[in-house]
Amino acid sequence: MDPDSTTTVEQKDEIEAIEIDLLLDGIYRRYGYDFRKYASASIRRRIWKFAEQEKLATISAVQEAVLHEPSMMDRFVLSLTVNVTTMFRDPAFFLALRTEVIPILKTYPMIRIWDAGCATGEEAYSMAIVLKEEGIYDRCRIYATDMNEDVLRKAKTGIFPLSHMKEFTDNYIQSGGKNSFSEYYTAKYDYAIINQELRQNIIFAQHNLVTDKSFNEFNLVLIRNVLIYFNEELRGKVLDLLHESMASFGILALGKRESLKFSRLESAYEELDSAMKLYKRCA
Repeated sequence: MDPDSTTTVEQKDEIEAIEIDLLLDGIYRRYGYDFRKYASASIRRRIWKFAEQEKLATISAVQEAVLHEPSMMDRFVLSLTVNVTTMFRDPAFFLALRTEVIPILKTYPMIRIWDAGCATGEEAYSMAIVLKEEGIYDRCRIYATDMNEDVLRKAKTGIFPLSHMKEFTDNYIQSGGKNSFSEYYTAKYDYAIINQELRQNIIFAQHNLVTDKSFNEFNLVLIRNVLIYFNEELRGKVLDLLHESMASFGILALGKRESLKFSRLESAYEELDSAMKLYKRCA
């Protein structure tokens, strides 16, 4: 191998690493999103995929675009944070909902639920199934929100690849499902369509947790694996928004890597389930 060509490749890799560091640091300082400790191979791959989608030739060009155009930043965050998800993801969480949260929700005549950062809707539809099986879906409204219109359009259809149904079914069984999961969708060609009766009480709407305000009062707020993308200041701001949106004795559900510990709202909630990160507002 030619030593000069090896040096050139090494130099290119070094320059690329510097560009990525500058991009992520700029995003952190400008918007408060902290991707600086993500796995380097994964973040590099996603940045280049975004650059290709936006027809940007270099990572420096990505930096210039996202720092000067907030709409470009929205698309960038989405490309880094939206992953393929599943219905009844983390079955133990949905089992905890059945045993620890549903009994509390049953005490209310009307139940409002906010699924914040709903992506393509799998969690919202999973929640609808649980509520139906527990006999309270007819008095529930699920507000499923995301900042991206594209994923919301997909979520509203309630259509998923038929090839995903085996995984969804396995998760459903582990989560304490009481019926046959196939009762909740209709198979058509290579797709599964969620039944209309499950979709009728879900309202999908655009909402940005960072910039938008509270829009209702909720008995249960699901915001799982969203706060991990924010720095401390932004997490505090979003938690304040959720607290403002929470009814007295309402339930807050966070992701496994998230917590209210050391936040200024820690004393306003009691832990219902430390492992599943379920919190109940004290008043």
